Amino acid sequence: MANLLTEKELKEQGSIVDLLSGLGYQPIPKRGRERMYYSMLRGGNTEPSFSVNDDLGVWFDHGACRGGNIIDFGLAYWKHLGLNEVVKKIQDVCSLETGEARVSRPKKIIKCPNHIVQLVKPLGTHPAITEYLKDRGVFEIAKNYLSEVYYFVEDENNVRKRYFAAGWQNESKSWEVRNRYFKGCMGHKAITFIPGHNKRAVIFEGFLNFLSWRLENPNDDHSAIVLNTLTLLQQAINRAKAFSSLDVYFDRNRTGALATRVFLKALPYATDRSRIYEGFNDYNDKIKVQLKKAVSESKKKSVFFSGVKVPFER
Repeated sequence: MANLLTEKELKEQGSIVDLLSGLGYQPIPKRGRERMYYSMLRGGNTEPSFSVNDDLGVWFDHGACRGGNIIDFGLAYWKHLGLNEVVKKIQDVCSLETGEARVSRPKKIIKCPNHIVQLVKPLGTHPAITEYLKDRGVFEIAKNYLSEVYYFVEDENNVRKRYFAAGWQNESKSWEVRNRYFKGCMGHKAITFIPGHNKRAVIFEGFLNFLSWRLENPNDDHSAIVLNTLTLLQQAINRAKAFSSLDVYFDRNRTGALATRVFLKALPYATDRSRIYEGFNDYNDKIKVQLKKAVSESKKKSVFFSGVKVPFER
């Protein structure tokens, strides 16, 4: 049995396009450096919404607003498998081997897109960002943590495309950005740490789930660790070791459950708190449903009282 590649080796040697081809998925005609697929991570696709830039080794599912590298895809595709099993699956499908005899996949030398943050503003300036966060049910609480980030992406031909998103900084001082159609990072990925109590901490996969928790716990003094990506799970575990009380709020899907098991195995005194949003994929899904119910009830009351006639005047 061949030895497993390290995560670093796999990301350097593996091709997402080759992996998808080996799994039986082919792209529609190529558009520039990106290849588009019907998403194999979701059902009922009528339009190609899964993009792959194999030169950069990244993918993004526009319908699910998630993406990552070849390992992130493997974890999303083989939800029932652990990390080592996923690495072996990718290695087998792509016919990659360890050792000096391994033939490395040739990579193009390209200039990576240059992300430049031009302007940072308080929330509430751009209506599209405001509406996105309101739809998520966290706009008001987000004012204390998020900003509006305006940036452009410059490709190897010096062509600029301008974008805007809600953003927060991670520990490498890079901006994690998100809007209705995109989720990414302007620089190096890292966890985000929000200081609070020096012995108690809460742990989240993403910032929207942290904001959902904060919305329901406005006076809680816990410190918070936000992974920003599950690939930084070990980094979060290392950071969490400084705390004697840990509450974990990962997603209630298979990937989140696996991450929870890994976290609790490393730090057995931590507590899985995801039952708070049982029946939902994550904390923010719960908040969104509650918001819809509240809006629906408000509309019903409005319709009822609109039919009530006042029989007298003052």
